[in-house]
Amino acid sequence: MKTGLVIKELRIKKGMTQEELAEKTELSARTIQRIENGEVDPRAYTLQMIAKALDVDFSLFNDNESSIESKKEADKIWLALLHLSGLFLLIFPTIIIWYKKRDSIENMNEHFNDILNFQLSVWVLFILTGLFIFLMIKIPFIIYFGLIFSAIISIFNTIRVISDRPYKYILLIKLFDINGRTKITFK
Repeated sequence: MKTGLVIKELRIKKGMTQEELAEKTELSARTIQRIENGEVDPRAYTLQMIAKALDVDFSLFNDNESSIESKKEADKIWLALLHLSGLFLLIFPTIIIWYKKRDSIENMNEHFNDILNFQLSVWVLFILTGLFIFLMIKIPFIIYFGLIFSAIISIFNTIRVISDRPYKYILLIKLFDINGRTKITFK
């Protein structure tokens, strides 16, 4: 239900006119009318004044649909940050983001498993083999290739998460599973 309609219902239940509510809130009657008709979205301070004048809890004015949408958008941003944390193959930022948001974001464990496994896979496939090749022939090309490869994949998957498309990590070795189902598999 829209905020303006809630205010109108509460005002009518209290037996108040728009002018009386305006007087108690120090707003104009026209502003009250525009809020009730849905022409404007009142700011939090205005809603607090109206709630006080109507003797109701301020939380009655929260629009459930918009709060659900804003939570989904915030969750999407956290998931995008989680994917972006794989950019430089630093495992600790990924773990910190997961630890902070693991209980509040749906599918966080699935994303965390894939990102951490990708980071570990890149470490194993490119960094360690690159160090071996560098020690043998003194050319660090494979190390640079691994870093560039992981950065590109992390950026692409971050963009996919932001745009609500499925992400995919290639050359993924499943070394780790937060849900306890550890087994080494290749994707």
